[in-house]
Amino acid sequence: MESDGRARGEQHSARNSGVTPVGREAETAEIIRHVGAGRSRSGVLIVTGDPGAGKSTLLDIAADHARRAGSRVLRSVGSRSEAHLGFAGLHQMLRPVLGAAAGLPARQRGALGAVLGLDECVEAPDTMTVGLAVLNLLSGLAEAAPLLVVVDDAQWIDRGSLEILSFVARRMDSEPVTLLVGVRTASALPGFDREYECLELGPLDGEAANRLLDRQPTPPAGRTRVRILEEAAGNPLALVELARATALRGPGATGLEGPLPVTDRLERIFAEHAADLPEATRRILLRLAAADAADARAAALGLPETDDQAWEPADRAGLVRRDGSVISFRHPLARSAVYHSSSFGDRRRAHLDLADLLREEPDRRAWHLAAATVGPDQDVSTVLQHTADRARRRGGFAAAAAARQRAAELSPRREDRARLFGEAAADAVFTGQLGWVEHLAAAVRDCSDDPALLREAALATGRLMSLGSHHTAAFAQLMRVAAEADTESSVLLDALAAAAVVRYYSGEDSQYHEIRSLLSRVPDEPASAAMHSWVLAVCDPGGAGASLVPVLPKLIAETKGDHQRLTALAIVAWLLDQTALAARTFDEAFDQWRAHGPVPDGLGCAVGWTRLDQGRWAEARSVAADIAATASAAGLDHAEACARVLDATVVSLLGDPAAARRLVDRALSLVDPLESRSVAVFARRALGMAAVAEGDYDTAYAQFRAAFTGDGEPVHYHVSHTVLAELAAAAVRRGERQHIAELLERSVRRLGAGMSARVAALIDRGRALLADPEHAEPFFRAALADPAGEQWPFERAQTRLDYGEWLRRRRRIAEARPLLSAALETFQRLGARPWIERARAELRAAGIEATGAVPGALAELSPQQQQIVRLAARGLTNREIGERLFLSPRTVSSHLYRIFPKLGITARSQIRDVLEGALSDTGVQS
Repeated sequence: MESDGRARGEQHSARNSGVTPVGREAETAEIIRHVGAGRSRSGVLIVTGDPGAGKSTLLDIAADHARRAGSRVLRSVGSRSEAHLGFAGLHQMLRPVLGAAAGLPARQRGALGAVLGLDECVEAPDTMTVGLAVLNLLSGLAEAAPLLVVVDDAQWIDRGSLEILSFVARRMDSEPVTLLVGVRTASALPGFDREYECLELGPLDGEAANRLLDRQPTPPAGRTRVRILEEAAGNPLALVELARATALRGPGATGLEGPLPVTDRLERIFAEHAADLPEATRRILLRLAAADAADARAAALGLPETDDQAWEPADRAGLVRRDGSVISFRHPLARSAVYHSSSFGDRRRAHLDLADLLREEPDRRAWHLAAATVGPDQDVSTVLQHTADRARRRGGFAAAAAARQRAAELSPRREDRARLFGEAAADAVFTGQLGWVEHLAAAVRDCSDDPALLREAALATGRLMSLGSHHTAAFAQLMRVAAEADTESSVLLDALAAAAVVRYYSGEDSQYHEIRSLLSRVPDEPASAAMHSWVLAVCDPGGAGASLVPVLPKLIAETKGDHQRLTALAIVAWLLDQTALAARTFDEAFDQWRAHGPVPDGLGCAVGWTRLDQGRWAEARSVAADIAATASAAGLDHAEACARVLDATVVSLLGDPAAARRLVDRALSLVDPLESRSVAVFARRALGMAAVAEGDYDTAYAQFRAAFTGDGEPVHYHVSHTVLAELAAAAVRRGERQHIAELLERSVRRLGAGMSARVAALIDRGRALLADPEHAEPFFRAALADPAGEQWPFERAQTRLDYGEWLRRRRRIAEARPLLSAALETFQRLGARPWIERARAELRAAGIEATGAVPGALAELSPQQQQIVRLAARGLTNREIGERLFLSPRTVSSHLYRIFPKLGITARSQIRDVLEGALSDTGVQS
C-alpha cells in the first residue's frame, strides 16, 4: 500500500518517484553521472551527510536509475541492532544472489558459506579468501549486466562486512561494479578512509529550504515559517516534519520548544507521531523497531497478513513505508523514536516475541533474549557463549567479543564473568579497538583476583598497544605481565615475545636488557625453542645470528603445521638476512599470514621487506597496501607507518621521489620518531634513496647520516646498518670520506662475528667507495665474492655498477662491460629507472649502446601488471593468477589486454618468450 504523499512531502516521495529532491539538483546529477558511467576511477562513491540530509533518498534514486539502465542492484542497510552480528551486512547484500556462489572455486565457496553461517566450519576462514570469493561473485554477476552495490547507513554495518567490502573496493578497478556508500558525517568507516570520491550533503540554502516548504501539503507562513527555517537549519527531513507538525497542531506552533539539536528534535517529533497511534499499531511498530533487518518479516508475524488496518495509521503518520510485502521505517530516526519512547516492559515483550519466532536463527534469537534480560541469567549467558563460538569460527571477532561481553554481563557467577570478559578481550584484540580491549580488561579486574586471568587480560591489552604509537607504555605493560607470570607459564614467553616486538619498534637498548633478564627464567625445552629464537633474534639479530643461523632450517622443518610459529621463524630468517630461506618460509605460510584478520602485525612488513630485498617489488607494494589498509581501518598507527615506509622505499627505487616523500610524511605523522626508531630510520633510508634518484647527494647524505647519532652509534640496532653503503656513496660525493670511513669501521667493530653476509657485502662496498682509488679493488671483489649476495639483486647490481665504473675510469673497459651490462639487466628487470639511466650512461662511456627495448617495456608496467605477466608466463590461468594476487579473473584479463600492446605481442603464448628474453638478455649491443 503506497501513501498518498500528503504527510511526507516531496523530499520523501522522491525516493519512490525518481523526482529530484528539492535543493539537491547538483547532487542528484552527480550521483546519476557516477552510476551512469558504469564505474568511476575507483568505482566507489561515499555519500555523507547528517541524519535527514537525504542520503537514502539519493541512494534510492541512483538504484532506480541503475535498474532502468539495465544494471543489477544489491543493497545492504545498516542498523544499530545488527552491528554486533558478524557478517550480517554481507549476508543482507548477497542473500538474493547466493545461488551464484555455486560457481566459485571450492575453497572460496566454503569460506563464504562459513562466514555467512550457511556451512559449519572448524576454524576461521581467512579474510582474504572470503574477500576474493565476494569479489569473484560480484564479478561473475557483472558479466551479465553492470552491477550497483548500495550500502546505506554504513556506520552501523558490522565490522566483518566492512572489512570484506573494503577489500573488494580496493580491487574493483577493472570491474563493471559501482559501490555507493551512505554514511553519517563524522562517522568512522574503517577501510574507507582512502582517497575515494566523496559526495557531501550539506544543509539546504535558504532559497531551497523555502521551496521545499512551499511544496508541502500545508505550507507554513509568517512567524511559524521563520521558526521552522531556524530550527531545521537546512535539514530537509526536519523541514518536512516540522511543517507537518505545525499543520497538525495549528498555526503558531512548531510542536517543540527549546534549543534541541536537529537530530533530537526529529526523534521527538517521530515519537509524538507514534504516541498518537492506536494500541495495535504501536505494538506492531515496536516489534518492527526491535527487529533486525533480517527478521523484519518475522516482526510482522502473529498478525493477519491482510490486516492493513493495523499498518495504515503508521503509514499515514509518515513512520513506515511498504514495498510489496516488505514493511520498513522511513528513516532510522523514526525507528529509534518508536523503540526508545516505549517502556522497558513493552520492549521486553517485543524482544521475547521475536525470540520465540526466531527459533531457527540461534544467533539472532540469542541477542533478542539478551535484550529482554536485565538481571543475571545463566541460560541466556550460555546461549550467547554459543553465539560467540560460532562467530569466532567464522572469523567474526567483533561479533564474538560483543557476544562474550554480554554473556559475561548476564552470568550469575563472578568467576565466570571474569573468564568471559577475558575471552572477550582476547577476541577484541583482533578488532584493533584498544579502548574496547582496555574496557574489557578493566572488567576482568573488577570481577576477579585470579592472577592468571588478570595476566591474560593485561597481555591482550599490551599486544594491541604495541601496534599503536606509544611503545614505552606498551613495553611497561608487557613486562609487568612477564614479571608476574610463573616460570612454567606460557604467558611469560608470550609476553616476552610481544615485548621483543616493542623493543624492535622502539630500538631502545635498555629494553633488551630487561627482556634478557626475564628470558633466562624460561626453561630451555624443545617446545619453546622457536619462541626463544624469536625473542633473541628480534632483540639482537647480530648477537643471535652465529648460534641461530645453523639451526634455523631445522627449527623451520620441525614447525610444519603451526603456521603462526612458521611465520615467526620466517621473520627470524629475515632479521638474520637469510632472505632466501625467509622467502621460502613466508611462501609456505603465506595464506595463513594473510589470514590474521583485521589486526596486522607491524612486523608483518617483514614479508614485504623480504620481497623487496629479493627484487619482488610489485609483491612488496601489494603487501604494503594491504597492511596499510587494514591498519588504517583499525587505527593501528605504527603498523600503518611500517607499511607506508615500505611502500616509500619501493617507490623511491622505482624513481618517483615525490610519491616517496608523501608516503614518508604520512608515516612520520603517525608515530613519535623517538618512540618508533625503526620507522624513523626506515623513513630516512627511503628519503635518502629518493634523493639519490634525483641526484641530490647533499640531501641523501643528510638522510643516511641521520641513521646514526652524532658520535656514530646506530639510531636503530638493526635498520641503521642497512644504509652504510649508501652513506659511503653519498659521503664520497660530499667530500666526507674520512669521517664516514671511521663511522663504518666503528660499525664493523660493533657488529663483530654476528655480521651477516649481506651486511658484510654492504660494508665491503662502502669500504671500496671510501678507499683510496688505488686500493679499492680488493673491497669490490670481496663485496661480490660470496654467491649468497645474489639473494639481494638490487644491492648486488649497485656494487657491480660501482665496480664497473671504477674499472672504466682505469680504462679496463673489457672488464667493466660485463659488470655494467649485468647491472643494467637487473635494474631494467626491477624497473629502477634512475639506476637504469646511470648504468646506460656508464655503458655508453664504455663504448656500448644499451637498447633495453624489452626490459624497458617491462619496467613501464605497474607493479601489479609485472606480477601478472610473470605468473602468466608460468602458465597460470586468469583464475589461478587472481587467486594468487586476490584479484578477479576479469581484472586479470583486463590487465593482460592492456599489457599486450606495451610488450609488442598479440597472444598469451608469446608472454613466456618475451619475459625470458627480458630476463636473460643484457639489453646491450656493440
